[in-house]
Amino acid sequence: MEPLHTLELDGSRPLSAAAVRTVAALCDRTEDRAGHGIVVVHVTGAPDREGTRGLDVSLVTKWERALRRLERLPAPTVAVARGDCGGTALDAFLTADLRVATPGTRLLVPRDTTATWPGMAAYRLVRLAGVARARRAVLFGRPIEAAEAHALGIVDDIAEDPAAAVAAAAALTGGLAGQEVAIRRQLVFDAATTSFEDALGAHLAACDRTLRQGAASEAAAS
Repeated sequence: MEPLHTLELDGSRPLSAAAVRTVAALCDRTEDRAGHGIVVVHVTGAPDREGTRGLDVSLVTKWERALRRLERLPAPTVAVARGDCGGTALDAFLTADLRVATPGTRLLVPRDTTATWPGMAAYRLVRLAGVARARRAVLFGRPIEAAEAHALGIVDDIAEDPAAAVAAAAALTGGLAGQEVAIRRQLVFDAATTSFEDALGAHLAACDRTLRQGAASEAAAS
């Protein structure tokens, strides 16, 4: 199964309106063709200590909204990281359903001379690895090496050959409907913060949807 779309992001480049448009355009194309297939995001590069110079909160807000769309696409998403990854590269990497890193990868929360960048990458790192294990990266900008990221669950696979890893991801998701993946993804997200009683309705609704689709398929085949 071929990917629906491929995106490349260089985290060494400052956040820009063009980066927002690039991610938004990918989301537009994927949403227009919701169904089978995967989205692959290749990331590398990390900003220097002046990487936030010239930014304003309006642009950052647009970027975070674009990332949230990427995170909720009606298609499985795979991110492949190589080398040092920070800034926009880290942001996009953490939104993916499956995250692959090459052996030399390091994940870096950007920092200047006074503090680390407080964007939503920090939130996603904590959600993935837990408070205690993400603290040093989020507070002090300590690099997370590929092996450590794998042990913490931030990275799903370390691969010498990213293309083979993407092919394996395509095989794993083969035959899955993109919109159904999006529904299960949301159930997973909600499980971390929702009580059993509050979650039950959403899960039952998803079960009912699946049963209705199965019945419709059987009726169409008969």
